[in-house]
Amino acid sequence: MLHITNDIALQDWELSESFMRASGPGGQNVNKVATAVELRFEAARSPALTPAVKSRLKRLAGRRWTKDGAILMQCDETRSQLRNRELVRDRLAELIRKALVAPKRRIATKPTRGSVKRRLDSKKQRSAVKSMRGKITPE
Repeated sequence: MLHITNDIALQDWELSESFMRASGPGGQNVNKVATAVELRFEAARSPALTPAVKSRLKRLAGRRWTKDGAILMQCDETRSQLRNRELVRDRLAELIRKALVAPKRRIATKPTRGSVKRRLDSKKQRSAVKSMRGKITPE
């Protein structure tokens, strides 16, 4: 079980881990031990998340979101399989915490009369400058 907040915890059936050989530092250990971790979280089927959170999570996950509604995350930063497991679980928890925060609705404001007047005056001025750049016709 992975605890996200006091209210939300992911069940074991929602998460699956697979291990593979990692690239990078580690000497002969790299060729022998599967230290890299790939974590799969069945986000679309998760009962712990609301539909709004799932849609925000899909947007935040980006390319990590699969067609069948799962999130795939990988970690091969350290030589320790246990540490890589902790890192990838922490990243998933952080991603879900970000999705839990609903963005504030933007309230459109009306421009002031003065700012509209200033904008239109500057447009007229610019138009006058550009109209002076035309070809001069001999009279």
